[in-house]
Amino acid sequence: MSTREAYVDKIKARLDAWNADIDRLQARAREAEADARLKYDEQIKEMKAQRDAAEAKLREARSASEVAWRDMRGGFEKAWEDMSGAFENAMKRFR
Repeated sequence: MSTREAYVDKIKARLDAWNADIDRLQARAREAEADARLKYDEQIKEMKAQRDAAEAKLREARSASEVAWRDMRGGFEKAWEDMSGAFENAMKRFR
């Protein structure tokens, strides 16, 4: 398995975990009172935006040539760290 394939697999696994986190929050939101539900919905929207941005980057990494991947890897890793941090911060508000 190439380094890119391993990296893509790692990111895909993390996105799967994010989707599970979002699903859990959506279940809590359905059970929450109206005021709390609005806060849940706002956070869920933010988390979905981060997830969607990460999925776009993942598609970009998958479709890049090996040479392009080597050139873009550093930027991709920085973008992933930023998105991951934003997602985790949103999740912490509900733990």
